[in-house]
Order: sequence, then C-alpha cells, then structure tokens
Amino acid sequence: MEKVNTSRLVKLEELNHHGTLFAGRVAEWFVESAFIVGAKVTEKPENIVCVNIHGLSFNMPAYKGDIINLEASIAKVGRTSFTVYGKVTKNNNGSILSDGFATFVFVDDNGKPMPHGIVLEEPRGEEDIDIRNRANELEPNKK
Repeated sequence: MEKVNTSRLVKLEELNHHGTLFAGRVAEWFVESAFIVGAKVTEKPENIVCVNIHGLSFNMPAYKGDIINLEASIAKVGRTSFTVYGKVTKNNNGSILSDGFATFVFVDDNGKPMPHGIVLEEPRGEEDIDIRNRANELEPNKK
C-alpha cells in the first residue's frame, strides 16, 4: 500500500511555552500526512473529508532544530471510508514521538458518502499486522 513520508524542521515559531514542539502543530502535520496518502491513492483530494482523529498520543518532546519525520499508510478501508495510521519520529531516532489514526470519508460534490475504490494490500510484516489489528479495534464513526 502507498506510504507517504514527509519531514519537517522544528522552528522557533512551532514551539510552545515550554520550549518544545506544540502538540497542535504535530496534530496538523499528522492529519496533513494522512490526507496526502489518501489523496495519492484515490487521486481525488477534493472528495476527501477528515471525520475522526483516533488516539493521537504524544510520547516524547521535540525541540527547535529537530527533524520530524511523518510516515502515513492506509490501515483500514470501508466502502466509503478509510483509516490511515500515522507515525511521527524525530531525527534519525526510530523512537515514536507520536502516533495514531485518522479516518476520512470519500464524498461526492454534495457531501454525500460514495465508494472510494481503495483496495487494501496484504500486510508486509509484523508491524503492518499490528497496525491493521489496532485499526480494526477503533470505535466506528457514529455519523
């Protein structure tokens, strides 16, 4: 399945009053990466709407000058929705700074859900299997 990898430099304007990366900025970058993977797969970014951010955790701080790496991949698909797993690391360290899921719905020009046509590939290892299992345990969207 398509994966998106992006990196960001933590600049002074991204810091909170503690001198660490503001969680809201991480959340913005997280959702943006998740959206991008969906847009690449469907080739229809105008039809994608974010409906839920699930369990975005923050495990360690980042500081000015750190390089933030975001990796996003589709973990679960429904007929009209898909859920993306996102993982945030920093510098060349594999430790997870933040991770979670974002669910999107594919909509028509009137905002009504429609099939997206995404086919989920078989998992490629233990990490993929774990991510898929976690995605399948998420509370379904109550819309």
